[in-house]
Amino acid sequence: YATIDGNEAAARVAHALSEVISIYPITPASPMGELADAWSQREQPNLWGVVPDVVEMQSEAGAAGAVHGSLQTGALTTTFTASQGLLLMLPNMYKIAGELTPAVIHVAARTVATHALSIFGDHSDVMGARQTGWAMLASGSVQEAQDLAAIAHAATLRARIPFLHFFDGFRTSHEVAKIDLADRDVLAGMIDEHYIADHRLRALNPHNPVVRGTAQNPDVFFQSREAANPFYDATPGIVQEEMDRWADLTGRSYRLFDYIGAPDAERAVVIMGSGTGAVREAVAALNAAGEKVGAVIVRLFRPFDTAAFLGAIPESVTSLGVLDRTKEPGSTGDPLYLDALSAQVEHGRIMTTLAGRYGLSSKEFTPAMVMRIFEELSAKEPQRRFTIGINDDVTHLSLDYDAANWQEPDSVQRALFYGLGSDGTVGANKSTVKIVGEHTDLHVQGHFEYDSKKSGAKTISHLRFSPEPITSTYLISDATFVACHQWVFLEQIDVLAKAAQGATFLLNSPYGPDEVWDHLPGNVQRQIIEKELSFWVVDAQGIARDVGLGGRVNTVLQTCFFAIAGIIPANEAIDAIKDQIRKTYGKRGEVVVRRNVAAIERALDGLAQVEVPSGATNEVVERTVVPEIASDFVQRVTAIMMDGQGDLLPVSALPVDGTFPTGTTQYEKRSIAQDIPIWDPDICIDCARCALVCPHAAIRLKIYDPTALEANGRAAAPEGFKWKSATGREFDGQYLTIQVAPDDCTGCGVCVDICPAHSKEEVKHKAIDMEPKADHLEREREWFDYFLELPERDRTSLKLETVKGSQLAQPLFEYSGACSGCGETPYVKLMSQLTGDRTIIANATGCSSIYGGNLPTTPYTTTAEGYGPAWSNSLFEDNAEFGLGMRMALDALREDAKLLVTALAPELGAEAMELLDADQSTEAGLAAQRRRIAALKEQLSGVDSILARRLEGVADYLVETAVWIVGGDGWAYDIGFGGLDHVLASGRDINILVLDTEVYSNTGG
Repeated sequence: YATIDGNEAAARVAHALSEVISIYPITPASPMGELADAWSQREQPNLWGVVPDVVEMQSEAGAAGAVHGSLQTGALTTTFTASQGLLLMLPNMYKIAGELTPAVIHVAARTVATHALSIFGDHSDVMGARQTGWAMLASGSVQEAQDLAAIAHAATLRARIPFLHFFDGFRTSHEVAKIDLADRDVLAGMIDEHYIADHRLRALNPHNPVVRGTAQNPDVFFQSREAANPFYDATPGIVQEEMDRWADLTGRSYRLFDYIGAPDAERAVVIMGSGTGAVREAVAALNAAGEKVGAVIVRLFRPFDTAAFLGAIPESVTSLGVLDRTKEPGSTGDPLYLDALSAQVEHGRIMTTLAGRYGLSSKEFTPAMVMRIFEELSAKEPQRRFTIGINDDVTHLSLDYDAANWQEPDSVQRALFYGLGSDGTVGANKSTVKIVGEHTDLHVQGHFEYDSKKSGAKTISHLRFSPEPITSTYLISDATFVACHQWVFLEQIDVLAKAAQGATFLLNSPYGPDEVWDHLPGNVQRQIIEKELSFWVVDAQGIARDVGLGGRVNTVLQTCFFAIAGIIPANEAIDAIKDQIRKTYGKRGEVVVRRNVAAIERALDGLAQVEVPSGATNEVVERTVVPEIASDFVQRVTAIMMDGQGDLLPVSALPVDGTFPTGTTQYEKRSIAQDIPIWDPDICIDCARCALVCPHAAIRLKIYDPTALEANGRAAAPEGFKWKSATGREFDGQYLTIQVAPDDCTGCGVCVDICPAHSKEEVKHKAIDMEPKADHLEREREWFDYFLELPERDRTSLKLETVKGSQLAQPLFEYSGACSGCGETPYVKLMSQLTGDRTIIANATGCSSIYGGNLPTTPYTTTAEGYGPAWSNSLFEDNAEFGLGMRMALDALREDAKLLVTALAPELGAEAMELLDADQSTEAGLAAQRRRIAALKEQLSGVDSILARRLEGVADYLVETAVWIVGGDGWAYDIGFGGLDHVLASGRDINILVLDTEVYSNTGG
């Protein structure tokens, strides 16, 4: 047995059965390629003693091209991908299938970007490939990801049909589970050497030359397409034979369509992928209660064997619910539903068939939802088309369901861990699952809720331990153990909402067992009492800091979990953790290992149980997620998402086209820093470097007239508010303040690193020093609120070409979800200060799109006048062309506006003609042009003509608008597509912000 995730389960098989592996990273499939590359780097051989040649290409399209070429030359070849990456492979997939070439692509199925990008799982990508001619094999668990991967590699060699093996992104790809590992002998038993020899004989070879991939005319193309039919007809039989061979070798049996449930079932559902776990549990529970239900689990989706499908369904079934994890807008039904209907018509067996849609973008799918579907199947007049798991108050397709209808068995221990990206929580929990899996007979499962943001975002780890196999492919809602690894979460989210009665609660607390209770929010106190929780605390932050681990609290809290959870003896667990630490950190040096071991030993001394009082001592205060001044949309929609309750939003609440307001990160206030920078005005030299390098615009600089501190219409400066006399002749008599936003700072310390101003009395003291946030939080909050009320400087007076001048401009990119200390965002922020009030951004997919356009909040914001960056994202590969299209449109609309002004000149007067050749090379010139346009619009309101209405629509384009092409993460590979070359050759006015300078310089750009 081994405890691994779905990506590793599939990649192990792929690496062992391949000679060439062409890769390109894309979430959530990237680990498959990374593992394969690492194994080849370590010279780990495949089944035949040869180290697979792994090459990373410039794109998924390039990876597919390399796969195609490798196959044509006779090598056993594979790749890994997801989402848009798979769609970029489609042209080559048509070719590979048309040439009857054995191959396997492993896909961690992921949502395809439509109105928005999503990195999470559904079947929209693989369904986009169903017409290519590739066989499609679906896995629903980590065990199946290994088993069906092997079956795919064996079947493709026999069938000559290429195989697309897929499993659900994140739910299966990143789930850690204990599986029965197939050794090399088992894999060898699946491969017939003569089929490999046949593949070699068909390869291109100058010793036996042929031409393949000709251009055909109408006289023979149709016939050639039909000539392949016998191969597709034979494929289902071949796959079943390989499944049977796998059963002989391993004891694990699969069918093309596996039926589970009552042999005399009256109602059944059809499903594939990880949703089968919830279906299994619901079917078992309903049948145990006396109902007669069943389910068909689809393994081979293409070629769809209609006879095998209907043969799997008991004759007693009269009502069928077909569940698709994809949406095909405008179709008469989603793909699996249409195939199920077609099979019934073809064989003359008609059942009442309902079309259901579930789980898009990893939306929860639970046994309670399945029970509701079975209830609908028994209705006299069932809803023929439905969705489940959402509230559709627009087209009214959704079924209501009762989540309380399902409870997990008491034999399953369920643990929830609330952590912060980069604090080590997820890594520690993966380690915990492996330790329990390897040191006990328990079945284990680890699933991890990630925000699509990176470090600094909340993570929730869901761990299950059970004496029986675990099929629960949904989130834990009734945890027997809850750990909160960050104190700040107590005020931001309801960490105990999913704690079961009598559960154990472990809190990372700066307060000891005797004082922690009085610091807990009232609602937390109340839940601890009402749910009769066993309450434990440890100062993991203090221990980690003392032993030199900084903010990585994972080792301390992992040790505490084993000490109080009782899953395995604490001494065995501690020995296992130490072994895991040596394996994980040994390559980083003995110092790192010693620090982690010290954290383990300190953890048990710091762990203490809290005596829970009989009543709450603090008032229960209803949290206000956003202030009342926030817009209606932010209060109705954004705030719900920020509160972690986005699942509750109805369809009607959301924009139909994916358009959201900007400037919403100002409401998020994550408050994740442990230490924040504190300014000392007596040492400061006004260089503004701290503000320049701050990745989150959490340090601001303002220079203002002293009278601004007086009441005069605004509150007087709060006590202690800091300022100094500004330096520079243009600032004579002015005050300067540098202020931190304490709840938006991530504590990276970059500002302190860059600060050149040292105290003459204290060598280590600078104009900005990191100090514990808790000592300054309330005061700095008050100061920052006041600071924001101070007036912004008139842009026309700023020297934007200087560091200080640029940092006096209001940043229109603030408080992003980028990683703490991010090296990219200071450049994005600077761009927003230079031209942000007149900028349109074409953003490549990657880090810059996640911190730039990720919900629930977005960091691009506006000036007081409402001007600010307008942002959009297309793809990764077409970023340069996307921006060029923007520039072309702006130029065309500006020319249209000029023509309209000229045509209306007799009615508008000579002043309007000044709009056509106004000098906009300076901030003063831009401001003057905006005033002219405002006057123009006022004039146009009194002109009753079609031309006037047209000019009203395009008048704003007479202001010089900057187009910025923004990208990173290897984005400059786009040069290989010629995209940037075309932009540069166009001669148009476009700005290019490259956030991966190393890659860009390597291309010679």
